Amino acid sequence: MNTHFRRILLAFTVVLGLYAGIWAQFFPTEFYASFPGFGLHWVDVDGPYNEHLIRDVGSFYLALTAVSVFAIIHRSALPGRLAGVAWAVFGILHFGYHLVHLEGSALDVIGNVVSLGFSAALGILLALPSRRGGAGTAA
Repeated sequence: MNTHFRRILLAFTVVLGLYAGIWAQFFPTEFYASFPGFGLHWVDVDGPYNEHLIRDVGSFYLALTAVSVFAIIHRSALPGRLAGVAWAVFGILHFGYHLVHLEGSALDVIGNVVSLGFSAALGILLALPSRRGGAGTAA
């Protein structure tokens, strides 16, 4: 059974995925110049503009979002856990890259580390079985 808590976590991944995915896919120049918004700059400090790469990032986020939406509406916990594995792999590797490449102002660095750590943690939490599930269940 899919839990209410798992659906809430999945909803957070949907919001994150839509925010980054739509922006990168449909407005790649603006994404490059001003992501994540709020006066911060996390992309343009890390190399020259590459439209193909930015749109690939958007496509990837939108694909993860689609998996999360599917998992929210599915009755079983398994799609949510699989979405969690995908978000965790992406989140951990993305977080790791940025820990080694801290760029921008102190506020950029703190925001980057906190938000990417949160994103990776969401994936990890989603991948775990629910507490209600006993041994051998697909909770």
